[in-house]
Amino acid sequence: MKITWLGHACFLLEGSRSVLIDPFVPSGLIRAAPDIVAVTHGHADHLGEAVRFGKPTVAMNEIAKYLRDQGVPAEPMNIGGTIEVEGVSFTMTPALHSSWLEAAGGGYYGGVAAGFVVRMDGVAVYHAGDTGLFSDMKLVHDLYHPDVALLPVGGRYTMGPQEAMMAAEFVGAPTVIPMHYNSFPVIEQDLTGFKAAIERTTDMKVIILEAGGSVEVGEGNRR
Repeated sequence: MKITWLGHACFLLEGSRSVLIDPFVPSGLIRAAPDIVAVTHGHADHLGEAVRFGKPTVAMNEIAKYLRDQGVPAEPMNIGGTIEVEGVSFTMTPALHSSWLEAAGGGYYGGVAAGFVVRMDGVAVYHAGDTGLFSDMKLVHDLYHPDVALLPVGGRYTMGPQEAMMAAEFVGAPTVIPMHYNSFPVIEQDLTGFKAAIERTTDMKVIILEAGGSVEVGEGNRR
């Protein structure tokens, strides 16, 4: 699988299908042609361009209802559920965060925030969504054994690097890719220490991508 970080919390997973998660980038339009879109929660910097793409979109039940009202063929689900769309499996996991559909004028209830474990072509990717640290991240490891963990590190609105180091240990994915940082001044971070600490004390590898950068991953040596 090819994983491309487009910026903020937006990732493109490319294999037998093309999956776009949280379709928002600060720089403007996303130049991708996804088969499937997934949205972790209703904030504008995550719902992003989901309506413009108009593709099958996996989302929390309340967000999916909103998207269907906009003509999007959305697939509703909720925490703990698993669905398959075009051969790609999506399991919705908890996240500690708020959710509100700011795109709907004065606001539209967006259910609760979530993350996803996406399985495609034998690779499992955990996108934590916007979240603080919580100990049940250990269950993501125990139940789903992800090969890659995409973790927010920006602080203020999500966990920061210190908490994300513990989250990486809880999840136990061989590959960790940070996200949701340096998009705006209030979430600027220097991740030099984050990468060094994790790689010095564990067998995990931290890959710090530039916006638009990619990495190829396969099934790792799971812990």
